[in-house]
Amino acid sequence: GPERWHENYPMAKGDKQSPIEINSKEVQHDASLAPWHASYDPGAAKTILNNGRTCRVVFDDTFDRSVLRGGPLTGAYRLRQLHLHWGSSDDHGSEHVIDGVKYAAELHMVHWNPKHGNFAGALKQPDGVAVVGIFLKVGKTPKPEMKRILEEIDNIKTKGKEAPFQHFDPSILFPKSRDYWTYHGSFTTPPCEECITWILLREPIEVSSDQMAKLRSLSKNGENEPVNPLVDNWRPPQPVKGRVVKASFK
Repeated sequence: GPERWHENYPMAKGDKQSPIEINSKEVQHDASLAPWHASYDPGAAKTILNNGRTCRVVFDDTFDRSVLRGGPLTGAYRLRQLHLHWGSSDDHGSEHVIDGVKYAAELHMVHWNPKHGNFAGALKQPDGVAVVGIFLKVGKTPKPEMKRILEEIDNIKTKGKEAPFQHFDPSILFPKSRDYWTYHGSFTTPPCEECITWILLREPIEVSSDQMAKLRSLSKNGENEPVNPLVDNWRPPQPVKGRVVKASFK
């Protein structure tokens, strides 16, 4: 488990690890933080897959087709993939924790900085990757936008399954508010590279309990193996170690 990752991946014990718990009393409002904006080409969506650790949607990132700009970022970052982290029940599952609150799931949109040549090169640079994090909370009025991803779950039930996933604009998943927290951190899966500018959106989007159950119907095992539900694929909060979280809002 995550407690032992550092034995094989020493970076997992680094000074800029993610996720973290955000305490709004310690957050600094930064008036100089610009709004962020995404321009995504729905034609860039390619496939959806179950890699045994998460459900991932992959996008074409061979040129500046779907990009994220603004906010704390300099230049345009290309969308490469989005994936989710979730719990075994509705009361936990997010990786970041806000003032003690855990959400049912957390969606990560992973972008990389093309000035570093390719994704592998970007992983080695502090400004290599930008991730937009969106919390999912269980509520009465689920966002219909999650439906498209969840409809495909039956086609990727087991580890290694992949299905076409075309014409999808991930910006439909954004909440109404663009308010965000930002800090420098890492990937939340090994090798936990510390190359990420996090843009965590304050406002969660709503999903239904049924939609969450659908995610939990995925298996972390392959087709001919016993069903082993893919749940609790979140990493616990890591030490903040003196980092300051900035907020775009007061």
